[in-house]
Amino acid sequence: MKWRGRRQSQNVEDRRGRSSGRKVAVGGGLGAIIILILSLVTGTDLSGLLQFIESPTIETTEPKRESLPDDETAQMVSTVLASTEDIWDHLFQEQGRTYQKPNLVMFDYATSSACGQASSAMGPFYCPGDNKVYIDLSFCQDLKTRFQAPGDFAVAYVIAHEVGHHVQNLLGISQQVQSMRQQMSTVEYNKLSVKMELQADFLAGIWGYYAENMQDLLDKNDLEEALQAAYAIGDDRIQKQTQGYVVPDAFTHGSSQQRMYWFKRGFDTGDLSLGEFNKIQ
Repeated sequence: MKWRGRRQSQNVEDRRGRSSGRKVAVGGGLGAIIILILSLVTGTDLSGLLQFIESPTIETTEPKRESLPDDETAQMVSTVLASTEDIWDHLFQEQGRTYQKPNLVMFDYATSSACGQASSAMGPFYCPGDNKVYIDLSFCQDLKTRFQAPGDFAVAYVIAHEVGHHVQNLLGISQQVQSMRQQMSTVEYNKLSVKMELQADFLAGIWGYYAENMQDLLDKNDLEEALQAAYAIGDDRIQKQTQGYVVPDAFTHGSSQQRMYWFKRGFDTGDLSLGEFNKIQ
């Protein structure tokens, strides 16, 4: 991906290197030692007295990494976000709308969001409560090593997918789906949620179409990198790897083939019409 030397977004919040301290008990200290000695000397079990000794606490934190606002991965993610800003601003203007740019939060290990506590284990996500995309950049390495989906454009696809959820939010699609929650069974609503995820893949593909045709951002093998990432994080593949079998009713994002298909559909057509949305199964 030809991202170097391009505009980087100003809507990036770098929380890397921050960590919230927490107090933990580390034992009874000197008082506990004295009671232990007295027990040995007198031959009497005095351990019951330990409950009256206040355990000291120390401040501990998660391992820290220095915040590196100029590191290569952060620069690349910021450039991808800037690309989505320019493209969606253009597409919204064509429809007589105003595109409200989301913020992107980079964090380590855990952070807070309007949707609750965020952790690295959750992977990248979009929170409609604060219109922010959250990502621990260690996911970029996981995508390469754990999911076997290397390349800058694989990461760009993931960012574009989360921005796709922001677009759904701005278009009112998210609200429509949420309003149907009480009217549907859990299974039916889960299927609708999967459809929304595939729409986000479709929207990521639309971004890819314009990133190539309007911005000349893509290299030769970038489309293949995105499709490999879509395949790698399909529900069926992840279920097969983690539990050895596939449960379609437990899908959250769609199968590998579905995710590849709808990203490619958006990438090939660049068609933002809701008619295309309604074709997603």
